[in-house]
Amino acid sequence: MLGIDWSEPIVKNIYVAVDVGASSGRLMLAEINRNQQIQIKEMHRFKNGFEKSDGHERWNIDYLIHEILTGLEKVKAAGYTNVHLGIDTWAVDYVLVGEDGQKLSNPISYRDSRTSNTIKALTSDLPKRELYKKTGIQFLDFNTLYQLYEEDHELLKKTNKIMMIPDYIGYVLTGKSVTEVTNASTTQMLNLRAGLFDEDLLNKVNVNDDQFAHLVEAGTPLGTISDNWMENFDLPVTEVITVATHDTASAVVGTPGHGDDWAFLSSGTWSLLGKELNTPENGQLAFQDNYTNEWGAYGTYRFLKNIMGLWMAQCVKRCYGNQYSFGELAALAGDEVPFQQFIDVNDERFVNPKNMIEEIQQYCRESNQTVPETPGEVMMAIYANLALFYANEIQELNKILNCHLNTLNIVGGGSNVALLNQLTSTLANIEVIAGPNEATAIGNALVQMISTGDVKNIQVGRKIISESFELKHFKPETGEYAGVLQRYQDFLNGHSKELV
Repeated sequence: MLGIDWSEPIVKNIYVAVDVGASSGRLMLAEINRNQQIQIKEMHRFKNGFEKSDGHERWNIDYLIHEILTGLEKVKAAGYTNVHLGIDTWAVDYVLVGEDGQKLSNPISYRDSRTSNTIKALTSDLPKRELYKKTGIQFLDFNTLYQLYEEDHELLKKTNKIMMIPDYIGYVLTGKSVTEVTNASTTQMLNLRAGLFDEDLLNKVNVNDDQFAHLVEAGTPLGTISDNWMENFDLPVTEVITVATHDTASAVVGTPGHGDDWAFLSSGTWSLLGKELNTPENGQLAFQDNYTNEWGAYGTYRFLKNIMGLWMAQCVKRCYGNQYSFGELAALAGDEVPFQQFIDVNDERFVNPKNMIEEIQQYCRESNQTVPETPGEVMMAIYANLALFYANEIQELNKILNCHLNTLNIVGGGSNVALLNQLTSTLANIEVIAGPNEATAIGNALVQMISTGDVKNIQVGRKIISESFELKHFKPETGEYAGVLQRYQDFLNGHSKELV
């Protein structure tokens, strides 16, 4: 069975994927048609972002919930009276909930500066290698572990439950609380061996495992939307399913990979490049290269590298007053010569600078390189160096996992940037398959479909995806840019820093 069995009269299931990222959110409606293809349609889109409040950069979580309910009203207005719904968002951030079941404050954003020196403080008496053996999770200064280390201790004493962002949204909608594993693993507090929160690490940040709801796997039914929301909003009858709630986990589910020699690149605000594994890899090489073993759907692990990604392009677009679309900026970049400067796109200075253009230009001045001036030059500098970073990590993946990757599946918004895709294919000497760009919402919906039985399993689901959406292929251009990757690697080695 590829999907629905249309030989019998049935009531077709309708799925709504709530996908909220750092800059925007949307509700996507998904269904399986008679051609055994997945169809998706955007029903509602809204902006997202953090703002300074009470001394920290915070998310307006109530606004996000209101927009989700508004989107569901649009779904009902379009004639859909019964739906399933799944929620995915970004990782690591959390909401503190008090004894009365209400949030104690709006959640602080991972881009807040409060954790800038926390890794060093927390690991002063806990060797990083031991921490990595426990969790297999990369060292990023905004991981939940370090956020909780810096959390207000008085607030933690009042906390009944610590909920990851999508778990909190599900809780508000249904009244049911769970901790879904694909997102929970990004906290850097789950023990790889035990499959539970690590007691030593919880003690480090003055919390206990009772402050987290029970762990569940992706695909677990959560419950129906509460009556009070039904009374105050004109909503369809909605069954909420806990999907792969980390947006990268959903994107990987929605990646139409086949066989065992493919890697994924979820290309959006962040670039997550890696390989899906059945067992984690937390050996010395993975530790040295700061690779992570985030838990995936259906017993898998997302072995990946976190890369700055199109956040840099998004900031540049804002710096130009949004006078150019992303397509226009990519076209301007295409008129420029690549590799006029080398940039470590993962340098912490690019996490949240006041002005991304000026930060890139200053980086080039400090390293005595050509300074990009025009919009096209700035964008080419970003695309060229992202492609170089991707190509370098493809080599690292092959080395760490002792494999030979033949295909890189690029999904997400970055799959639309043909210039970036072609540069990546050529530099990495790998075939790139780009699409679908809505892989996160598709993966969200696919987990729901598997949960209801409309799709047999993830392998069948990925086959359906490959037959449902246009995929673009990029082959390496032989003879182009010879030696550039090696020079870039030499540059990175010269600017490398030890994990702090």
